[in-house]
Amino acid sequence: MFFSKFRPWFVRAGFEVIDCPRYSGTKNAADIRIVVDAVDALSVDTRYDEFVIASGDSDMTPLLQRLRRSDRRTMIVSPADAAEAFTAIADQVLDSHQLLALVQGESVDLDGDADNEVDAEFDERVVHAAAAGQSEAYDAFRAVVTREYNEALEPLNMASLASRLRTQLGRSVSDSNWFGFGSFARAMVSLDLPNLQMSQHLLWDTSRHLAPEPAATLPQRSALPEPIERLADQLDLPRLPQSWWPAIYQTLSDYAHSHRFNLTQCTGWSRDQLRDQGLPVSRGAVGFVVRGASFGGCPLHRQPPPTRVEIGEAFASNVLSRAEAAEMTFSDDEITTIRTWLGAFSDSEPPFAS
Repeated sequence: MFFSKFRPWFVRAGFEVIDCPRYSGTKNAADIRIVVDAVDALSVDTRYDEFVIASGDSDMTPLLQRLRRSDRRTMIVSPADAAEAFTAIADQVLDSHQLLALVQGESVDLDGDADNEVDAEFDERVVHAAAAGQSEAYDAFRAVVTREYNEALEPLNMASLASRLRTQLGRSVSDSNWFGFGSFARAMVSLDLPNLQMSQHLLWDTSRHLAPEPAATLPQRSALPEPIERLADQLDLPRLPQSWWPAIYQTLSDYAHSHRFNLTQCTGWSRDQLRDQGLPVSRGAVGFVVRGASFGGCPLHRQPPPTRVEIGEAFASNVLSRAEAAEMTFSDDEITTIRTWLGAFSDSEPPFAS
């Protein structure tokens, strides 16, 4: 049994493992068991205010409706291609990328794309109080950041710097959640670096560096063709300009050719590369493409690594496949519009090279 190899890890983590054997040749009873247990939990004396359902099965939709009628909050842990009717009814959705980030000790913004900017209401007095008496790891953090900050000839990318710090400082970062500050940006504020400014995922010394130019803004929703707008509404397709898609595919191909695949690293690295090109593509949008290409038959970890053309074709095919599963209908001309907008090419070079 494939999943039996994971049993020891769940047991060690304190989970109760419940066997759900197959009662037919094709399907086990796990989904029914989850539903029965959840409904039973509604009738016990202890009130459970929130239910977390780890499933992408749209058959769970009636369960979520039942929980909402009982005034319970719901979160689903689900892959990106879960049915929209299922994800829409949940109070919160945690996708595979966010789950991986949590497992690795990273902070996750469930209400939008994670941002490295410091909360304007953050009280710096709390920062300085927390910094007092920190461990040797915090001193090492201060030393590394101070050196890079002083030696930087241009603004530093915050995500790249945070990644290097994780590598150099090891588990002390994740175990302490950035030394008790909760985020990399807040830990940076605690250092009191002279003339420090942070914005647009960058940090710089205002006395030595030129402030970065404002990133390009996304087009208004009205700029999208009608078929693309429908996909954005129904499938959460990122609302990006047509010319940005080839750059995303090329960046992902560059990553696949130069790195061993890791989803968290891939989305962060690719976002940084795209921002350096003046394209403010969110990490969530990059992850959307990575998962879509994988489900379309072109995972980034395959060998040989995929080209941008292969990634674009697989992603567009997956989008159209999901649209069909959601019973969305498009004419032949609209399908051509979608494939052209998303940069799905049959030739070796796209018609609008980046």
